[in-house]
Amino acid sequence: MARQFLIAALVAASLSAGWPTNVARADEEPASRSDDAPATDDAPPKPAPPHVTFLGYVEGFYQYNFNRPSNGLTNYRAFDNRANSFTLANVAVGAAWEAGPVVGKLVLQVGHTPSTYYASSEPASPGSSGANASSSELWKYLQEANVGYKAPLGNRLLLQLGLFLSPIGPESMAIHDQWNWSRSTLFYALPYYHVGIRATYELTPELSASLAVFNGWNNIVDNNDDKSFAATVAYKVADHVNAQVHYMSGNERKSGAPEGPYWRHDLDAYAQVDVTPSLSFLAHGNAGFEPNRFGTSTWYAGALYARVKMTQWLYAAVRGDRLWELVASNSSGTADTMFNWPTGTTWVTSGTATLDARPHDNVSIRLEYRRDQADQALYFRSAVTGDGSAASPFVMNARSQDTLTLGATTWF
Repeated sequence: MARQFLIAALVAASLSAGWPTNVARADEEPASRSDDAPATDDAPPKPAPPHVTFLGYVEGFYQYNFNRPSNGLTNYRAFDNRANSFTLANVAVGAAWEAGPVVGKLVLQVGHTPSTYYASSEPASPGSSGANASSSELWKYLQEANVGYKAPLGNRLLLQLGLFLSPIGPESMAIHDQWNWSRSTLFYALPYYHVGIRATYELTPELSASLAVFNGWNNIVDNNDDKSFAATVAYKVADHVNAQVHYMSGNERKSGAPEGPYWRHDLDAYAQVDVTPSLSFLAHGNAGFEPNRFGTSTWYAGALYARVKMTQWLYAAVRGDRLWELVASNSSGTADTMFNWPTGTTWVTSGTATLDARPHDNVSIRLEYRRDQADQALYFRSAVTGDGSAASPFVMNARSQDTLTLGATTWF
């Protein structure tokens, strides 16, 4: 007892005399070992949490084809291609995120639209015991998947890698982003997507430029040993002007193609002008050529659009488009077509008129009449020969088709 009292007395004396001691109460913060150590309040702030934006849409329609084809197909239409049937065209869901200088985007999809454009474009590549095969069945559920980094150059340089929707032309996959329900002939013929790396630099708030290296036109897995190169200049002033010029070049034939490994060149340009808040016009032009072993294949195409806001919730839009393709041919043979038309097709055209009712900011209900026409039989009419199998494909028997479509889409 005396020893405990003596220790307590010594501690009390040392405290009252200002002597150093290592004893501290449990509820006290330890003393700093240096007067120069930063205060707790000066600690660097924690990084802001990632900003995530969710997105998605649903597209469905009913279409009547005046040709009344027995197989129920509206052919060479991107992508309202089912007649006399309620059709769930596309369901897409995804997210875009930003965490400091890092950005990314992922959009998944399922429906007739992705099945149509992947089946008509994505190369099939066999696999082995140690590597998987690749085809449209593997990739068609992906619409976009890319990552990016904002380089520290005035925060104006964006580097991205992955799967992108094609920048060619003013139309896109989501119907709510365009004026008509159906896509133009140009959209159907030109690329839908690319895989590769892209650098975009914002020159001014209105003007940007980008350079890219891709596998090619509609190639998640490349079909040859060459890469394609693309350059884009875009100018946009909200509610006034939206314009773009795009150039792309590369070998787009598969390895071993009879046309040879010659480069294809494509030049695309469009401009949208909002004359008033209620009236807009858009013009789109595309042309290109491909030298090959049979000569030089060329194409040129154009589309004109107009849209008027009739009331606060009702819009009307019209579009006319045409594409010409001249396939190279000489004594050695004839090149395959570049746009998936049957051999001998020189031109394809369409005229479209659309009413767009928007009872809500995120709902569009559209009624559309469209006529397609070509110089060869590309479409189906009445009783169609064949059963659609590889052994007995459907035989196209009409040079034109007329459709009436009622479609609806909602998005977030």
